[in-house]
Amino acid sequence: QVQLVESGGGLVQAGGSLRLSCAASGRTFRSDAMGWFRQAPGKEREFVAATRRSDGNTLYADSVKGRFTISRDNAKNTVYLQMNSLKPEDTAVYYCAAGWQFTFNLKDYDYWGQGTRVTVSS
Repeated sequence: QVQLVESGGGLVQAGGSLRLSCAASGRTFRSDAMGWFRQAPGKEREFVAATRRSDGNTLYADSVKGRFTISRDNAKNTVYLQMNSLKPEDTAVYYCAAGWQFTFNLKDYDYWGQGTRVTVSS
Protein backbone atom coordinates (compact mmCIF):
# COMPACT_ATOMS: atom_id res chain seq x y z
CA GLN A 1 0.00 0.00 0.00
CA VAL A 2 1.16 3.54 -0.77
CA GLN A 3 -0.05 6.66 0.99
CA LEU A 4 0.19 10.05 -0.66
CA VAL A 5 -0.24 13.43 1.03
CA GLU A 6 -0.27 16.64 -0.99
CA SER A 7 0.42 20.12 0.28
CA GLY A 8 1.20 23.58 -1.02
CA GLY A 9 -2.06 24.62 -2.62
CA GLY A 10 -3.60 28.04 -2.09
CA LEU A 11 -4.75 31.27 -3.66
CA VAL A 12 -2.43 33.13 -6.02
CA GLN A 13 -2.80 35.91 -8.55
CA ALA A 14 -2.40 35.27 -12.25
CA GLY A 15 1.28 35.26 -13.17
CA GLY A 16 2.30 34.02 -9.76
CA SER A 17 3.88 30.77 -8.64
CA LEU A 18 3.17 27.89 -6.30
CA ARG A 19 5.00 24.71 -5.44
CA LEU A 20 3.04 21.60 -4.61
CA SER A 21 4.53 18.71 -2.66
CA CYS A 22 3.50 15.09 -2.46
CA ALA A 23 4.94 12.96 0.31
CA ALA A 24 4.75 9.24 -0.31
CA SER A 25 4.93 6.53 2.33
CA GLY A 26 4.38 2.80 2.46
CA ARG A 27 5.43 0.42 -0.27
CA THR A 28 6.71 3.15 -2.55
CA PHE A 29 9.13 0.78 -4.29
CA ARG A 30 6.08 -0.60 -6.10
CA SER A 31 5.46 2.73 -7.77
CA ASP A 32 7.93 3.71 -10.46
CA ALA A 33 5.77 6.52 -11.80
CA MET A 34 4.56 9.54 -9.87
CA GLY A 35 2.17 11.97 -11.45
CA TRP A 36 0.10 15.07 -10.94
CA PHE A 37 -3.44 15.39 -12.18
CA ARG A 38 -6.01 18.12 -11.73
CA GLN A 39 -9.75 18.49 -11.76
CA ALA A 40 -11.49 21.78 -12.31
CA PRO A 41 -15.13 22.30 -11.26
CA GLY A 42 -17.47 20.53 -13.64
CA LYS A 43 -14.64 18.95 -15.60
CA GLU A 44 -12.99 15.57 -15.74
CA ARG A 45 -9.71 14.87 -14.04
CA GLU A 46 -6.82 15.50 -16.41
CA PHE A 47 -3.14 14.72 -16.61
CA VAL A 48 -0.66 17.45 -15.72
CA ALA A 49 2.80 15.89 -15.36
CA ALA A 50 4.59 12.67 -14.45
CA THR A 51 8.06 11.52 -13.56
CA ARG A 52 9.68 8.08 -13.53
CA ARG A 53 11.75 7.03 -10.56
CA SER A 54 14.13 4.77 -12.49
CA ASP A 55 15.52 7.35 -14.91
CA GLY A 56 13.98 10.69 -13.98
CA ASN A 57 12.17 10.94 -17.29
CA THR A 58 9.23 13.37 -17.37
CA LEU A 59 5.97 13.91 -19.22
CA TYR A 60 3.90 17.09 -19.42
CA ALA A 61 0.51 18.08 -20.69
CA ASP A 62 0.76 20.59 -23.52
CA SER A 63 -1.18 23.13 -21.48
CA VAL A 64 1.54 23.33 -18.82
CA LYS A 65 4.75 22.78 -20.82
CA GLY A 66 7.25 25.53 -20.17
CA ARG A 67 5.39 26.72 -17.06
CA PHE A 68 5.28 23.69 -14.74
CA THR A 69 8.17 21.50 -13.63
CA ILE A 70 7.86 18.14 -11.93
CA SER A 71 10.73 16.87 -9.82
CA ARG A 72 11.32 14.27 -7.17
CA ASP A 73 13.55 13.64 -4.20
CA ASN A 74 13.82 9.87 -3.96
CA ALA A 75 15.59 10.05 -0.61
CA LYS A 76 12.58 11.87 0.84
CA ASN A 77 9.99 9.98 -1.24
CA THR A 78 8.61 13.34 -2.25
CA VAL A 79 7.48 14.68 -5.61
CA TYR A 80 7.13 18.36 -6.35
CA LEU A 81 5.25 20.39 -8.92
CA GLN A 82 6.64 23.87 -9.44
CA MET A 83 3.99 25.98 -11.12
CA ASN A 84 5.01 29.30 -12.65
CA SER A 85 3.15 31.86 -14.74
CA LEU A 86 -0.12 30.60 -13.35
CA LYS A 87 -3.33 31.34 -15.22
CA PRO A 88 -6.95 31.39 -14.03
CA GLU A 89 -7.55 28.25 -16.10
CA ASP A 90 -5.05 26.42 -13.87
CA THR A 91 -7.58 26.65 -11.04
CA ALA A 92 -8.37 23.12 -9.91
CA VAL A 93 -7.87 20.52 -7.24
CA TYR A 94 -4.48 18.95 -7.86
CA TYR A 95 -3.97 15.28 -7.10
CA CYS A 96 -0.79 13.31 -6.68
CA ALA A 97 -0.81 9.76 -8.00
CA ALA A 98 1.51 6.77 -7.99
CA GLY A 99 1.62 3.78 -10.29
CA TRP A 100 3.84 1.27 -11.97
CA GLN A 101 3.33 2.47 -15.53
CA PHE A 102 4.82 5.77 -16.66
CA THR A 103 1.89 7.22 -18.62
CA PHE A 104 -0.48 10.16 -18.82
CA ASN A 105 -3.49 7.88 -18.41
CA LEU A 106 -5.05 8.24 -14.99
CA LYS A 107 -6.35 4.66 -15.17
CA ASP A 108 -2.75 3.43 -14.96
CA TYR A 109 -2.20 5.00 -11.55
CA ASP A 110 -3.02 2.86 -8.53
CA TYR A 111 -2.76 5.25 -5.61
CA TRP A 112 -4.10 8.76 -5.13
CA GLY A 113 -3.77 11.54 -2.61
CA GLN A 114 -6.65 13.55 -1.23
CA GLY A 115 -5.91 16.59 -3.38
CA THR A 116 -4.89 20.16 -2.74
CA ARG A 117 -6.80 23.14 -4.09
CA VAL A 118 -5.18 25.77 -6.27
CA THR A 119 -7.05 28.95 -7.08
CA VAL A 120 -5.65 31.48 -9.53
CA SER A 121 -7.34 34.87 -9.51
CA SER A 122 -7.36 37.15 -12.53
